[in-house]
Amino acid sequence: MEKYLNDSYGITVYQEQVMQLSQELAGFTKGEADSLRKAMGKKKKSIMDEMKVKFFEGCARKGYDETIVSKIWSDWEAFAQYAFNKSHSTCYALVAYQTGYLKAHHPAEFMAAVLSRNISDIKKITTFMDETRRMGMEVLGPDVNESNVKFTVNREGNIRFGLGAIKGVGEGAVIQLIGEREENGLYRNIYDLMERVNLNSLNKKTLEAMAVAGAFDCFDEISRAQYFALDTKGTSFIESLIRYGNNAKTIRQSSSHTLFGDGGGFDLVKPEPTACTEWPKLEKLNREKEVIGIYLSSHPLDEFRLEINNFTTATLADLQNLREYLDREVTVAGMVTDTRNGIGKNGKPYGSFTIQDYTDSYRFMLFDKDYIDNSKFFTVGYYLLVKGRVQKKKYREDELEFSIRKIHLLSSVKDELIKTVTIRINPENINTEMINELKDIIRENKGETELRFLFVDPEDKVSLPMFSRTLRVRLNNEFTAFLDDHPGIEYKVN
Repeated sequence: MEKYLNDSYGITVYQEQVMQLSQELAGFTKGEADSLRKAMGKKKKSIMDEMKVKFFEGCARKGYDETIVSKIWSDWEAFAQYAFNKSHSTCYALVAYQTGYLKAHHPAEFMAAVLSRNISDIKKITTFMDETRRMGMEVLGPDVNESNVKFTVNREGNIRFGLGAIKGVGEGAVIQLIGEREENGLYRNIYDLMERVNLNSLNKKTLEAMAVAGAFDCFDEISRAQYFALDTKGTSFIESLIRYGNNAKTIRQSSSHTLFGDGGGFDLVKPEPTACTEWPKLEKLNREKEVIGIYLSSHPLDEFRLEINNFTTATLADLQNLREYLDREVTVAGMVTDTRNGIGKNGKPYGSFTIQDYTDSYRFMLFDKDYIDNSKFFTVGYYLLVKGRVQKKKYREDELEFSIRKIHLLSSVKDELIKTVTIRINPENINTEMINELKDIIRENKGETELRFLFVDPEDKVSLPMFSRTLRVRLNNEFTAFLDDHPGIEYKVN
């Protein structure tokens, strides 16, 4: 590797020498010499040909032998054919080697650095978070007792979201909070935090953003919703906490100036959070996304993983390149995030809706009768399974479109599209405990889906299908979670 780096350095030196020689031999200006260097580096033959004429003319004016000049130029042309590729490929190879080494030997630290580097690019963050989870690590939400400014690795080897990545939270406030934590220990509760931090930097807006993002979830006696619940005076809990923190600091400062250093007889009452119901899951996630930029603690589509895994044939990110799916049936799924409608110049209605999945978002257009038939699905927050075909547009065949054939509510897919569930078991894994657990979960989740079993012996390559005439199941999250988590069991739906 050192040899190749030396070669790369030598190429750079050679290019500088070319610039100097062109000035000395042909009288090139510094600008012309730099243009020659760029043309050689990027193999721009047209510019090289122009420079060749100028170079020969300049050398002739200075009386140099044409044979020698021709040899010099031939060497430069040969150099231009490989110099750029060699120098850059060497550097890229070194970076690739270093990257691969770090990812293999320090995976958590590497992914934390990658996430921190791309914190402003939500699409990349989502991709890197998926890769992090694939590597067996978790990306945990922000935490005032563990997070730093950017992504970091905790003691368990998981990645902790940075407080500085929360929208509305300034880096200065975060540094002050972390400094206090490192100097005087973890925050015992939300009251302890309010007593210790600088509330001029950690103001109401900052504290609200941190509460929404889940940075105070480590104080599990208080829910996120309670920080915003109003008391009988119309004051939120966060506002009461700020008043409490400021009063605590005033009393502490006053005490330090009294003769005996006591509290001066003042009792500081801690405000109590107002009792309220927790935010619904979707509201909690949407609020979280507003301040973090992504769904972090979970995703609204998580409860439809069965439907997505078994019925979709592409992600929304895949639809960014429709040509790969030309003349093919495609099924995607996602949550509706935006809808639009109107009347065209021909007097016919049209509309569009945008759905978002784990990878990206995509906008679908519907016109005339197709719009009328499917406008009932044009509601933000709906979860949809969209079936269609990628084809050339009717009047502009150079452009492609996703033509919708059918739309289903994801919540209805289990009832409308799933008819059977087949549980695949290796006989070696069957024991009394498994049988009893299966009986219990089936008994607790009776429904309308046909239940089948497939006993497979991979060694003897023998399989025995069986089905129940009387037992039918309901494919809810509890039932599928049991099948997903149970060792020795696989399943397929049809």
